[in-house]
Amino acid sequence: MLKKARYFQLILAALLVLLYGSCRRTPGWGVLLWTAEEEGIPSGTVLQVYIKSNIEKVWVAEIPREYRKANDKNKKIEIPLSKLELAGSKQAAKKRAAEFEEYALTYAETLQDGLPIRDDPDNSARRVYRLRSGEVIKIIKPVEGNPAISTTGAPLPGEWFRVLTEDGTSGYCFSYRLRLFKHTIGPLNSAPAQMDDARDPGLENVLSKVWVAEIYGEMLQGGNIDIDTFSKHWGFSPGEDTGVANIFLPDADFSFLYNSIQPEGGDSWRFEGAALSMKLRSPTTLAVQFAAGSGASNGNRRTVLFVNLPTSLDDIIMQEETRREALFDTIYMEGPIFSSVSYGRLYLSEEQDFLWEGFDRLISTVIPAAALGRGKIEMRLFLPPNLAAQYNGALTFKFKSINGQDIPVNFFYTIDSGGGFGRELGGVRFEYIPASSIDNNRVLNRASSPVIIYFYQAD
Repeated sequence: MLKKARYFQLILAALLVLLYGSCRRTPGWGVLLWTAEEEGIPSGTVLQVYIKSNIEKVWVAEIPREYRKANDKNKKIEIPLSKLELAGSKQAAKKRAAEFEEYALTYAETLQDGLPIRDDPDNSARRVYRLRSGEVIKIIKPVEGNPAISTTGAPLPGEWFRVLTEDGTSGYCFSYRLRLFKHTIGPLNSAPAQMDDARDPGLENVLSKVWVAEIYGEMLQGGNIDIDTFSKHWGFSPGEDTGVANIFLPDADFSFLYNSIQPEGGDSWRFEGAALSMKLRSPTTLAVQFAAGSGASNGNRRTVLFVNLPTSLDDIIMQEETRREALFDTIYMEGPIFSSVSYGRLYLSEEQDFLWEGFDRLISTVIPAAALGRGKIEMRLFLPPNLAAQYNGALTFKFKSINGQDIPVNFFYTIDSGGGFGRELGGVRFEYIPASSIDNNRVLNRASSPVIIYFYQAD
């Protein structure tokens, strides 16, 4: 009998160790973040906390007297760990509740299926949760973040919020496709969460990429980057965070309000509620079809291709600016002051400004009479292989004018570091390019009767 008693004592001791190892007494006070529906305790209520259970993942707290049911001897409530914020002392909990008061009773219903919750308040941040249409989430507080942008380039109405889902996921959501409401007691009628096995990997792949106009891919492949064109940022934005898809094109911009993105098979998807669909033709090419008549379903259908580039448009612009600066430096280092026997004197600055004195002989034939003798040099022109073999490059003198407008005058240039132009000092040879020989930023051919100017390094 003594051995049996000793045996049961050991078992009891083991059970006690297990129990108190998983439940840690944490006397203190906290703030309820999500309404306790059965007990009718609204979010924002200060509660006394007794125990934290790591196994059950709950807090054990006392039900305030005003929320206890008649003849109910139960004074304790279990609250999921994510739905109560422990503050420490009662005073600290009251202070936190006061900070939380403005949004304590504020919840939100999502109006868009697939609306993401992200780990930072930015559309490019990692998605941590995907909401169902009609799902209810708790608003914790507004936060600073990068706003979604409309077709006009202005921020869309709305703001980023720190939010909490019913299952305890915490993150950030943009409010443009949320309906905020107040709630005290009663059921929230939350829609079921989007489960992992319901996700569409193909759609997630498309949404994770940046899609830009096909012309950018052609320019990048051809090696002729037009910075002015790249700065337009033409492209397609599915608007996962806002439920507004935007198409930015050279001829027009289009905006589509939709409810969800649904699969159609074969790497194709339709935007429910809008005359818009998309198909992934290759890993880097997306075809977008839409009704051009202001998004109307009876509008003319139009298909536009967009591409995913290996780097961002802004990075490409920066690289191209660096390349152009290096080209200008090769000319600047040969001067920066040049002199011509017949065409005056040319001064260059490191900021690509120029001052040209004495170009009278070129007025009307090469340089318009309205041009002043100063302006900026731009290295924006590209040469085809046959011309690149004859010249170092081409540039544009952008003259200031008496009427306030810039006047572009274009030249091929060839640099000589010494002796090549019949003088000991080096210089630059310019050859005039008429406007008719240029298509956008590409030089097509030489003039039939070229005007050639020699500038020598000034002594």
